[in-house]
Amino acid sequence: MAKETEVASQSRSGWRWRRFRFRLMFLPIAAIAMIMAMNLSAVRPQNLGLLNGRLYPLPTTPSGVSTEAVIDSQAMSPIPYEGSAREAMAGLTRVINRQSRMAIVSQREDYLHVEARGFVLQFVDDIEFLIVPRERVIHFRAVARTGYSDLGRNRRRMRELTEQIARELTSAGR
Repeated sequence: MAKETEVASQSRSGWRWRRFRFRLMFLPIAAIAMIMAMNLSAVRPQNLGLLNGRLYPLPTTPSGVSTEAVIDSQAMSPIPYEGSAREAMAGLTRVINRQSRMAIVSQREDYLHVEARGFVLQFVDDIEFLIVPRERVIHFRAVARTGYSDLGRNRRRMRELTEQIARELTSAGR
């Protein structure tokens, strides 16, 4: 009788262990599915484009960078250019078109809106460029569409893009 109780206890504990392992394996899968669903449900924000001739202000969350930011941790320098605004826009679009996982959404004479997708989870970031001919600079704003923080991704991306755009505009001006 004692052996039967011991065997029954072991089989119940084995069942509990298998159930715990299943739940443990299910958690990461559920978390990834939830993140992907959150990303797919993210719609294009309303605060894109210009507001009184400038790019919209960034949210106060650490999810982006801008050349017109009022918070120092979100600020970056604009991209200077020589030549005409039309040449600057042409160089800018050439650089963007060479990027993987980036697509131009809308373009005007002085404004460009680009969507950039992440590599793994495909999170979308909105990047906007504004050419200001009287200052001879290109202002930009890059912000994550979802989440509280982008973990510095937009700053790194804009540093790389800024270098590429500056090289493109310099080589086009020669």
